[in-house]
Amino acid sequence: MSTQQEQPLSLNVNGRTYKLLVEQRDTLADTLRNQCKLTGTHIGCEHGVCGACTVIVDGEPVRSCLMFAVQAEGKTIRTVEGLASGEKLSPLQQAFIENHGLQCGFCTPGFLMLTTAALEQNPDLDDDQIKDLVSSNICRCTGYQNILAAVRQAAGVMQASRQAAE
Repeated sequence: MSTQQEQPLSLNVNGRTYKLLVEQRDTLADTLRNQCKLTGTHIGCEHGVCGACTVIVDGEPVRSCLMFAVQAEGKTIRTVEGLASGEKLSPLQQAFIENHGLQCGFCTPGFLMLTTAALEQNPDLDDDQIKDLVSSNICRCTGYQNILAAVRQAAGVMQASRQAAE
């Protein structure tokens, strides 16, 4: 028998409002997967180490396994399901495909969300900054080289797009 009380919660995820009942101890990762049915957010280590659960909260990458769902109320949350615009993939998603930046795919949503947030804040990241950034997430399959290439390609696309708009 649960001693926790459920409480109402409203989450803004990928531009959609979800009205939920959650326990105070429910993580954002579990709530996104189980109640919002957004299963692209993967749960790996449940200790904030691997980065598979990374989502963007108010423009910042967050390990959703370390954040309680109730802490996200009133914030804007983006998950991997929100990166594409209809059938059009984001520059980073496209670059991951073109550069074979994934193998098993388990870590990919976390890398996509981490690097999306970083490139939105600064599309002029240099190689050392990109290496430092992606070193915070764990991939057991790729060896990181193709992930680095994908992030570099997406950064170039985003820089060109920004310059064309100026």
